[in-house]
Amino acid sequence: MNEYKDRKKGGEGVGETSKKRFHIDWILVVTLALISAFGLIMVYSASFVRGYELPDGNYAYFFERQLMWLAVSTVLFLFLMFFPYRHFRKLTPLLILGSVILLLLVITPLGINVNGAQRWIGAGAFRIQPSEFVKLAVIIYLAYVYSKKQAYINDLFKGLLPPLFVVGFLFGLIMLQPDLGTATSIVAVAGLIVFCSGARLLHLGWIGGLGAIAIVYYARSAEYRMNRIIGFRDPFEHSFADGYQLIQSYIAIAHGGVTGAGLGQSVQKLFYLPEAHTDFILAIVSEELGLLGILFVFACLSVIIMRGVVIGARCRDAFGSLLAFGIVFQMAIQILFNAGAVSGLLPITGIPFPLLSYGGSSLMVTFMSLGILANISRKTEKERSERLGSEAEYEEAEQEVAAASSNVTPLRPVRQFTR
Repeated sequence: MNEYKDRKKGGEGVGETSKKRFHIDWILVVTLALISAFGLIMVYSASFVRGYELPDGNYAYFFERQLMWLAVSTVLFLFLMFFPYRHFRKLTPLLILGSVILLLLVITPLGINVNGAQRWIGAGAFRIQPSEFVKLAVIIYLAYVYSKKQAYINDLFKGLLPPLFVVGFLFGLIMLQPDLGTATSIVAVAGLIVFCSGARLLHLGWIGGLGAIAIVYYARSAEYRMNRIIGFRDPFEHSFADGYQLIQSYIAIAHGGVTGAGLGQSVQKLFYLPEAHTDFILAIVSEELGLLGILFVFACLSVIIMRGVVIGARCRDAFGSLLAFGIVFQMAIQILFNAGAVSGLLPITGIPFPLLSYGGSSLMVTFMSLGILANISRKTEKERSERLGSEAEYEEAEQEVAAASSNVTPLRPVRQFTR
């Protein structure tokens, strides 16, 4: 046993131990770096023409701002990757309180109105979108609350409903901006976290039905929302109104084909396709890099999502597991909503494409979420390595004891000496 310990402390296994000391999830980190660099290139390609139209004529304006946000986001990612995620349990009340305050500030004169929607706060060129940060706060809150309610999660009124009233209140505040797409994504993620927490399917059905009724009501409560739905169903009937943006997206996708027109060679970004560098950047990727570019994007994001599912499944802590699943669900829903809008499969919601669209708030929250996911992975793998190491040491000790016992000459039976 002592020889085994000396061997572990000495030359054998030292390289492997030092390599795994920090338990960094390199699959997640490298994939995130690849898709982030690709997104930065595409933001530049999709926005430099629009940059020329700015008063100072800075073609790299959007690229420089996205690069700045990417640097800040990277620092936040590294911090949260080493910040123990379990500390968020104590911070949950502050996160929810901060979310409410930020959402209330948006609907005050401090809020910034852009294209008829008041979703930002800030001053000058610096502005943030609070609803993006609320997404992460809600995930942390629900993961914390439902991890504590596991003993009575099947109790509808005591275990399941109370946290959802908080989500409903935040949903109402976001709808005052208004932002149905973000509010719907938060409700959808809440439902998936409830499902993963082990709630009864009957309860989920009732709650899901009520949530669907609320979303349909809000969708029908404003004419412009109904026009978006009508334009999504038959854009060519409204080609110069609500169907215009989707038709331009179709043209970009068709122009790209399999291999694309070439990086920087998009025609639709020349003021034909609105929001080419934000909500519809995926159409520009399709036009310039074709189906191959789209496959690269979805391959990277699939790796991140599948890695998140594995992390959530391996985590033995209920809070960490629900938190990992919530982060993965939020990212997957954003991808689904945005890609569905760009391709005409879903109504246009104004939700950015994760890690690709221009926008500081979305990029920061995505990096922060993945930083927490990387920390859950670190903690889980560290505990798993320690557990496997303890088992290996125990088995090694048993083998050494067995080997030592086999070298000892057994005593002769007593009856051989008694004649």
